[in-house]
Amino acid sequence: MTQQGVRWTTDQVLALAPDAASRKAGSKLGTAGPWSEAGSSGEGTVWGLCKGSGSKPYQTVVDIADASGPAYKCSCPSRKFPCKHALGLLLLWASGDGVVPRGQAPEWAEQWIAGRRQRAERKRAADGPGSPSASADPEAARRRAERRAERITAGATELEQRLADLLRGGLASAEQSGYGLWEETAARMVDAQAPGLAARVRELGAIPGTGPGWPARLLEECALLHLLDQGWLHRERLPDALAATVRSRIGLPSSADGPALRDRWLVLAQYDTADSRLTTRRIWLYGADSHRTALLLSYGAAGRAPELALPVGLALDAEVSVHPGGGQQRAALGAQFAPPAPTAVRPPGVSTSQAAARYGEALRDDPWLDAVPVTLDRVIPTPDGDSWQLADADEDTALPLTPAARARPALWRLVALSGGAPVTVFGECGHQGFTPLTAWPQGPGDAVALC
Repeated sequence: MTQQGVRWTTDQVLALAPDAASRKAGSKLGTAGPWSEAGSSGEGTVWGLCKGSGSKPYQTVVDIADASGPAYKCSCPSRKFPCKHALGLLLLWASGDGVVPRGQAPEWAEQWIAGRRQRAERKRAADGPGSPSASADPEAARRRAERRAERITAGATELEQRLADLLRGGLASAEQSGYGLWEETAARMVDAQAPGLAARVRELGAIPGTGPGWPARLLEECALLHLLDQGWLHRERLPDALAATVRSRIGLPSSADGPALRDRWLVLAQYDTADSRLTTRRIWLYGADSHRTALLLSYGAAGRAPELALPVGLALDAEVSVHPGGGQQRAALGAQFAPPAPTAVRPPGVSTSQAAARYGEALRDDPWLDAVPVTLDRVIPTPDGDSWQLADADEDTALPLTPAARARPALWRLVALSGGAPVTVFGECGHQGFTPLTAWPQGPGDAVALC
């Protein structure tokens, strides 16, 4: 594929936006008006000057040929990746109306591209057999792991005592004690180097007083936290896959030690979640030949989007390696052999009843799993009182949408795409319902991002 020979769609470009505000601002810059000296090269670089509020235009360049997804550089002060100027430039290029002609890149764009290539070469060299990470002292690493395991064990033991105190005193005491006690407990788990336990403790603290039925929800989460504690304290008795899942849920880092699997990976969905410390980006992939679903995770500091971005609906020829753990779908992106390119591949769909059964089966490998990736075939978005559901067109069954999905403006994009007719929807199916992330119309048509 020549990079300028195949244009992306507007939806594929906007799927790269880090948030709704960037999507809206980038759309306004997707016309020729604010741009000058825009151009593209046969090697996959797009550049241009965008008029801003100052006297000097912003220099914007995008490397479309990067196999791991587009890379961006802009002289604007924005901390978002991509910024609105990069999105606008890509929208201008994707319009295909000749406003971004082929040409020689200006010096400032060429310098950035050359620097990226050099850094990539140095990184490949550093990751080789002679790299510092490869020659690290294994004995020192083993001692560090043992010390951390001891801290986690002490933290898990303390947490078990606090859960027992809560149940002994009655769940009503949780509402009276306020959030401070939970935050103190979470801080203790951070000190114990168990961030997974800390995150779950904070979730517990947010439940009391949240409406009817909160004691039952609190009890359920306490039971899951107790199960995780016990899994860690008795990890030597667990099967290897379940023990790896427990370590992951506790918060221990893992590496993708599975064999590299090369495939044509369809980018199913991409979305971000953020807290006060971190922005997490989730990218779902589907292997056209292996029929496997994989999850890529990347991170950015608070307020900044992660740099890895892949356009929804495109496919990339690449290798991925799966992390250890029962039912684990998290993977690491390895060697990429070509940039993302358009594809007609779609994942096979299942019925709503099969989707619910798939989640139930997954809980056997990972009892703490919130949801599983599922593609629903021939479903119709339908109002259900004050809520919405995806009704199966061929069965008398339906899946309710999660509260988060019902609050998204993209719900109306799904309703408009359907128009009362069946559609194919990829999303996450869990105990709270179904969260649609991407949809396709019946028959030919591009993927429509819903997140």
